[in-house]
Amino acid sequence: MAVDLAPDSFAARVRASNPLPLGTISVGGGLLLNGVGIYVFISLAGRGLGPTAMAPLSVMWAITFFAAPGVFLPLEQELSRAVASRRARGVGAAPALRQTAIIGVGLLTAVLAVAIATLPLTYHDLFDGQVLLYVGFLLTLIGSAVAHPVRGLLSGSERFVDYSIYFGVEGLLRIVAGLALFVAGTTTAGLYGLSIGIVPFVALAAALARPRRLVQPGPPSRAGEVTASLGALLAASLLTAAMMNGGVVAIELLASDEQEGAASRFLAGLIIARVPLFLFQAVQASLLPRLAHLAGGRQWPEFRGALRRLLLVVGSIGLVATIAAWTVGPFVLTTLFGDEYALGHRDLALLALSSALFMAAVALGQSLIALSSQTHLALAWAAGILAFAGVTALGNDLFLRVELGLVLGTATVVGILGVLLTALLAREDLL
Repeated sequence: MAVDLAPDSFAARVRASNPLPLGTISVGGGLLLNGVGIYVFISLAGRGLGPTAMAPLSVMWAITFFAAPGVFLPLEQELSRAVASRRARGVGAAPALRQTAIIGVGLLTAVLAVAIATLPLTYHDLFDGQVLLYVGFLLTLIGSAVAHPVRGLLSGSERFVDYSIYFGVEGLLRIVAGLALFVAGTTTAGLYGLSIGIVPFVALAAALARPRRLVQPGPPSRAGEVTASLGALLAASLLTAAMMNGGVVAIELLASDEQEGAASRFLAGLIIARVPLFLFQAVQASLLPRLAHLAGGRQWPEFRGALRRLLLVVGSIGLVATIAAWTVGPFVLTTLFGDEYALGHRDLALLALSSALFMAAVALGQSLIALSSQTHLALAWAAGILAFAGVTALGNDLFLRVELGLVLGTATVVGILGVLLTALLAREDLL
């Protein structure tokens, strides 16, 4: 019997057995550099400012990465799905991009209106009365409103090299900005916050520096092509961002006067514990188009197999990360940030465990989006937020109550999404 040793056949078998979606490796390079940039920037800011002066920057960071991805990430996801679907049909994506841009302008207008209206309540309590921090926050909102749809267009078009350029340049610029401010001896958080707001615009220009007929004309966007599930997806995105960034804000709100700077220490610990989560963004960017393609073709065995292999990888990485956080996490934390940012073995292990559960929840959530079940996704994250709030409200240990809230909150989401996904796939088998 003849054996097919053709290179194409071998490559096809390798792709089929690969647990990671197409584009993960190229995007991973950019995200690795982006992650390094985050670590260098936060570490330099922490050492240059100290925990107390760093506190408003920590809160600004948490609020920024709640509001910006929380509001605008759904545009990236929906446009990526729409572009991938149009590519499969051989038609251009210009109408879908136009519809997304109109929605993005509306969302940005609403977010800026809320930010300005709440300024009297937030300016001193959250931004420490530092105008540059607030300007950096507003710039990040505007930059995200532009960057997320562009990233959705790039990922849906499988232009993963350009997608990775965005993250790589963003990481490099953060390193440069952090070094410049640290060497200059900056002692207030405002300039650090301003640099956070400027970086996305430069990174976006770099990602679009190689125009190669990225947007093609196509048939008009049908009603609901981008907006059909946008409301539910927006709710899910905001709730997801709240879970991811709410710990720092909770620490700031719950800390006593004697625990000044606790939010900075907590953010430093999160940065260390979430190394795998930063890299998981590479999988997330390319996962939705792949799952949407399999679901659209009703290739349910392949859909299950891809998700099963991915969850196995996520579980393995999460286990290793939790053990590493328990054993060497405190040493890494104090080495990068200084002794004044020290946290215990238990603290870092719990934060790493919550990050592993968060990765699993994201993978399951992308599967539900591919199955057009965004409403279920929003409900699951709402339940997780309730669990987080309920656990965090109990106890007296500031860090432990928030850490346990994150673990049980994300575990709740994983459990609900797992049950929902199992039921949806069983229903598809009967259709």
